[in-house]
Amino acid sequence: MSGLELFAAALGVIAVWLTVKQNPWCWPIGLVMVLLYTWIFFDIKLYSDMLLQVVYAVLQLYGWWQWTRRGDAVSGRNVTSLGVGPLLASLAVGAGVSVALGAAMAHFTDAAQPWLDAALTGFSLVAQVWMAQKRVQCWPLWILLDVIFVGLFLYKGLYVTAALYALFTLLAVQGWRDWRADPALAH
Repeated sequence: MSGLELFAAALGVIAVWLTVKQNPWCWPIGLVMVLLYTWIFFDIKLYSDMLLQVVYAVLQLYGWWQWTRRGDAVSGRNVTSLGVGPLLASLAVGAGVSVALGAAMAHFTDAAQPWLDAALTGFSLVAQVWMAQKRVQCWPLWILLDVIFVGLFLYKGLYVTAALYALFTLLAVQGWRDWRADPALAH
């Protein structure tokens, strides 16, 4: 455990809590967190997670834009639900990214846990895009991923980060509950 990991974890708690509350400040705070975790994951050879953090940095900017842009009659973006077709297509993209990244990490790097790390990365990208688009389905996917991340981080000795992801799991449960109750979903 390092001071950097503690600071990144604290920012992560704040960012996810703000996301649950649909506060757009979740995005710039999350941006700082993912930049710090880029270095942390590089240091412990979780290269897929390191690359995920780089993509998250871009997605943090996308999410911030999605949540704060002004439309004709609406301020920001409302919570919505994906249909079955787009949901399955997104999950298929996540699976494809997982397989391609896992193969690359297994054959070309000394990555720790290349296949699991790649699968978590592929599906985390799907969940992050859904979150940026305020799709209610992001939360159950995050719950599943966060539980698996806890195990991976315990295995790698990142105990503070494992605790962070356990807290993320609880926040994701709350986010799922809150977003499903959002009046925008009734329309």
